[in-house]
Amino acid sequence: MNQIADRPDTLARATQPIGQIAVDLPGATAVFRRLKLDFCCGGQIALQQACDNKGLALDAVLAELDRLERLERPDAPVAPQTPHDMIDHLLTRYHAVHREQLPELIRMARRVEAVHRDHAEVPAGLADHLETMESELLDHMDKEEQVLFTLLRAGGRGMAAMPIGVMRAEHTSHGAQLERLLALAHDTTPPKGACNTWRALYAGIAQFRDDLIAHIHLENNLLFPRFEPARAACC
Repeated sequence: MNQIADRPDTLARATQPIGQIAVDLPGATAVFRRLKLDFCCGGQIALQQACDNKGLALDAVLAELDRLERLERPDAPVAPQTPHDMIDHLLTRYHAVHREQLPELIRMARRVEAVHRDHAEVPAGLADHLETMESELLDHMDKEEQVLFTLLRAGGRGMAAMPIGVMRAEHTSHGAQLERLLALAHDTTPPKGACNTWRALYAGIAQFRDDLIAHIHLENNLLFPRFEPARAACC
């Protein structure tokens, strides 16, 4: 902790909202995902509180973020900068991809549950939960595409505040559903000797998890704040 204590900027990061750190520091999102620190739906919480909630050593997390800051990261992906570009990116990289991901995940989950129903680690209820997530996520994306994004493209700040609030609340619900999904899928760790479909199912869920987290992060912490009064990044 002595080296960290010598850097006031590093200590100040402990009081920053975790969502803001995810925005400002390239590579931080990967660290937060690995440590299961919620930087999208729980982005308003200070890093100190987020670590306390998970029982993580703040010193170790700060040291890891400090190392990231010292690195040259020429290959780090650059988020689109204008609202129009962000919306276009959201539609092609996340909305379209989710619409392809979920039906295939549901199909594989149904097969795994049927074929391996007697296995002690079968993810019972996984397909039903994926169907619930698909229904709610499709409805959510439709509302963004038909209402919110149209308002944002037109630059309407005042009228966008209420639909943004609704989308943030639904993002929080998606985050809770994602936690349930990972619990049902045993944190995407297939059992020993799992068949190819089972392994592919869990790999697909892991990818969906990463995509959904990145999707919500881009909206909550980068796009929406441009159309809201000054506030900490949050849900």
